[in-house]
Amino acid sequence: MTFLTEQLAALIAGPIPDYDPQVPAPLKPLTSTVLGWASGLGLAAAVLGSLTGWGMAAWGENTQRDGVAARGKMAIKWSLIGAGGIGVASAMVLLVYNAAVKSAGGS
Repeated sequence: MTFLTEQLAALIAGPIPDYDPQVPAPLKPLTSTVLGWASGLGLAAAVLGSLTGWGMAAWGENTQRDGVAARGKMAIKWSLIGAGGIGVASAMVLLVYNAAVKSAGGS
């Protein structure tokens, strides 16, 4: 039983001893820029999809084309879900990235 407790204690102490993760200095600004552009372009695409959906819904309702209106309403719903997902994902990635940069001694 002591072997099991020793292994458990070693896992709790840390599976990789004496390891300090660091982001290489030349990649810090580049990575931040790429993450910012990716989230910005994703949110812009979600807004464009929402505007297109609103246009389809309005056109479908005004011309009595139920299929177009239904597809427009689905586009609105999915663009809102997509924008929320992009916002949450980019916030989480930037939070973890900034925490790693600060722990490595960066600014």
